Amino acid sequence: SGLLILLFAATHSSAFHSPRCPSATRAGAAASLLARPTQHVVVLHAQNNDESDLDYKNLPTKILSNFMSKPEGTGDDAVGSEPNPINAIDFAAPKFASKVDLPTLAAILDYELYNKEWFVTGNVNPIYFSNDFEFQDPDVQLSGIEDYARGVYKLFDQTCSRAEIISCEVNPALGPNIITVTWRLSGKVSIGPGLTIKPYICYSDFTVDEENGLIVMQVDRFDVPQWDILLSALFPFLIGKITKEPAPPVEPRVVTKPSIAGSKEGASNPFEK
Repeated sequence: SGLLILLFAATHSSAFHSPRCPSATRAGAAASLLARPTQHVVVLHAQNNDESDLDYKNLPTKILSNFMSKPEGTGDDAVGSEPNPINAIDFAAPKFASKVDLPTLAAILDYELYNKEWFVTGNVNPIYFSNDFEFQDPDVQLSGIEDYARGVYKLFDQTCSRAEIISCEVNPALGPNIITVTWRLSGKVSIGPGLTIKPYICYSDFTVDEENGLIVMQVDRFDVPQWDILLSALFPFLIGKITKEPAPPVEPRVVTKPSIAGSKEGASNPFEK
């Protein structure tokens, strides 16, 4: 498989991601000096050796791709000397056997995400995602849950990055088939020697297909403007003085696996009979 690049760039009036250690974010913090004002950029792409699959939306994104750290020791399929756990995921696994209502799906995703934190680990359960799944930001988009999983695994420092789930709820304010996940991102991204940023809150809006109950779209938004994230990363002594305080720690929750009628006890797939 080719090199996978996941770049997150932000600008002055936009919001951005942050990453499992004291403070962190995505590649966007480094990119903001080059990005256009009033926009933010999230790039989540599979890149072959000839880069033919990359669809750069602007020059800053293309430039930033040169600063992504590459895995050592085992090529593009692993981070450091560790085997890539994403290779163990069966992306061809059958989808849901039956459709469930939105509140039930939200509860299932809450349980899965709380335990797997796949927004940073990439350890997704592909049974919930349509083959037409897209990740989207105002400037770019990615097609395919596998590319998303491999991208975030490579982007985030897996020793310290966290996606701590605060809630996962149906959100009728955004549309009839929307589930919003609120989570705290912290840690480090693999840009150059590593980029650390203070934690902040992210919102991932899942659009669920009304006919088959699968997730067809994920749109991410963030609660901190880019200039704040950038200043905090470059000049941490400004945190709490000029820039916003880090997002507070997430209170632990007891998240239980929802009971699905007809599912097999202990099965990884909640719809397995």
